[in-house]
Amino acid sequence: MNLNFSDEQNLLREQIQKFCNSDYDFYDRENFINTESGFDSEKWKLFAEQGWLAMPFKSDSGGFDFGPIELSILFEEFGKFLVLEPYLSNIVLSGFILDNSNFDKKNEYISKLISGDEQISLAYMEHNRNYDYKNLSCTLDGDDSLVLNGTKNLVLNGPNADHFLITASHNDDMKIVIIDKNTKGLSVNNFKTVDDRRISQLNFENVSVEADHVVSSGDEAELLMKDAINYGTLCVSAEAVGSMESCYLKTVEYTKSREQFGQPISNFQVLQHKMVDMFIESELCKSLLYKSMIDVHENNDSKYRSVAALKSQVGISGKKVGEDAVQLHGGMGVSEEMSIGHYLKRFIAIDSQFGNSHFHLKKFNNS
Repeated sequence: MNLNFSDEQNLLREQIQKFCNSDYDFYDRENFINTESGFDSEKWKLFAEQGWLAMPFKSDSGGFDFGPIELSILFEEFGKFLVLEPYLSNIVLSGFILDNSNFDKKNEYISKLISGDEQISLAYMEHNRNYDYKNLSCTLDGDDSLVLNGTKNLVLNGPNADHFLITASHNDDMKIVIIDKNTKGLSVNNFKTVDDRRISQLNFENVSVEADHVVSSGDEAELLMKDAINYGTLCVSAEAVGSMESCYLKTVEYTKSREQFGQPISNFQVLQHKMVDMFIESELCKSLLYKSMIDVHENNDSKYRSVAALKSQVGISGKKVGEDAVQLHGGMGVSEEMSIGHYLKRFIAIDSQFGNSHFHLKKFNNS
């Protein structure tokens, strides 16, 4: 197992760091949280110009053939800067499914994802399904012309999507279909999450779906969903690792500048121990991340188990690092004007995404 990054991968990390340091100011970010979209559309265009939106797509689809290692680097750096832009929903989830499907029209959609001109959200979560993507209440009826009914919850970036990828049951098989946001019979309810992201609930009432809008069916559809979710879980875990590192380093710097009893509070041993614990939690998750991204890159049989172990630990460690950082900052730690509280909110959201720590620990033990 080679744990050294290539020159190309190190260059990618440096490029992302340089961009975020110069163009992703925390206070500018706060301004976009309260906009309708919840992110900066101009920065999304810059992502496209940098080639980041094309990274994981196959060369036949107009992409760069980058894999899970490069995406983990990208998300780790995104995590350090609390990047808001909807890379996960568009590129990692929807993009992966389209790129790896046999859908005839996939390149039409992928080209617009890569250019940043359109957005696509994956709708697969349903009420009381306990993260089980195969347990579907949404149904497709008919043969050549299909009719979609049901509800999807927690659709990432739903308010900004131009199209939706929908999972539904058809004759006891899974199908993935793509529909336009303006499709008759589709209603969308939008919400803001605890970490200021945007999600939607989709309701389908006799929505017509033409046969040429079926992206995948049967076993292929189930495998696409399984791998897309695993990929997404890897990416948000990498994001959490980056956030933990940044949270820890910001806390160390703060304790060096904050004085009590005539000296920096970083001199107090009990606080030093707490910061060492934060560092250990961060490094533990980073080790699990490297193991997971290599297993996914090599397509090992253990890739699902490795990612489950990573996600379980990230859920525990992220919240601990975030909570300790807030405590060491005092009341300022939960203010909107400081980034520390925003890291904690992001850790809470990541823990629940794609299954919480308990869910993934159970998945790890059963695999």
